[in-house]
Amino acid sequence: MQKRYRTLVINPKTTKTIISVFHNEKCIYKQTLNHQTIFKNDLTEIDNEVTIRKTQILRVLNEAGINMSKLDAVAANGGLLRAVEGGTYSVTADVLKDLRSSYNGKHASNLGGILASEIAKGLNIPAYIVDPPVVDELSDLAKFSGLPGIERKSIFHALNQKAVARQAARELRITYNQANLIVAHIGNGITIGAHRCGKVIDVNNGLHGDGPFSLERAGTIPSEALISLCFSGEYTEEDIINKITYKGGLKAYLHTDNITEVEKRIRNNDKYAKKVFEAMAYQISKEIGAMAVVLSGKVHGIVLTGEIARSEILTEFITEKINWIADAFIYPGEYDIQALNAGTLRVLRQEERPKIYNEY
Repeated sequence: MQKRYRTLVINPKTTKTIISVFHNEKCIYKQTLNHQTIFKNDLTEIDNEVTIRKTQILRVLNEAGINMSKLDAVAANGGLLRAVEGGTYSVTADVLKDLRSSYNGKHASNLGGILASEIAKGLNIPAYIVDPPVVDELSDLAKFSGLPGIERKSIFHALNQKAVARQAARELRITYNQANLIVAHIGNGITIGAHRCGKVIDVNNGLHGDGPFSLERAGTIPSEALISLCFSGEYTEEDIINKITYKGGLKAYLHTDNITEVEKRIRNNDKYAKKVFEAMAYQISKEIGAMAVVLSGKVHGIVLTGEIARSEILTEFITEKINWIADAFIYPGEYDIQALNAGTLRVLRQEERPKIYNEY
């Protein structure tokens, strides 16, 4: 009989924390904890935020009757660490140091490993992070930007991308390590990766302005026009970052980032809304086509995932353009919680060894 493992999974967001308890692969408890303040990831507030969220997590689990002594591990999102290869990592002192210093950028996911460590430490059990967003398996060629001194970075939805890639591989009756897949995560940010035999050898950096425009991100912008904007004297550096990261994309064109509202406008024959939506689908499709070239046209399947993959209008726009490359698998939503548990189970079952951060 297979041994039973119980894992607490923590997924921190800007204004909320999602927690789940798994009994092997089965989720036996899930709750979203809403927080009164917006976490801005100021270095001076990280420890205070961890204390507040840890207290709330433990209180809610206690009220739900979860026996903490039966937990075998705690897992959480990895955050913006140094570049690492994919896998499950033990939360070590080096991990905690880089999360607390926001080594590779500010993001609410930086709280995850710290929270996991704080809770696991009190229970004398291991804490893990799985496929953090800084997974870097890029080929050497993919790292060239065109300007010496600036290298393309690998920052993407690694956790969800690898989870749905494994799912698609199972449907194709091959292993993830045998598969050539293109995965498009379509959410507030959009990242599209070329997965070759278990490695993401190329992917756009959706966080830092590379690739298609999304609900609120501008994506790749013509360099000369962006430079002119920066030196116009009208904007500070922070203004420009906010403009292209949080106030660009669909929101800038249609003054909303609500997909339901956009789809309603399209159904009511709003031609401009339809054109903007098609333009986003066009850019996503074009990036998928580029990744097909990266894989030399040898593509087992294309996966569309993320919250916006729930939109039938958008996925129809995309599949019409890319179905000649390979069959499309649509897994709407995010599978981060399940992926964190699965990565932890692979270690607990000794199917994989936990990786050590900074040894990569």
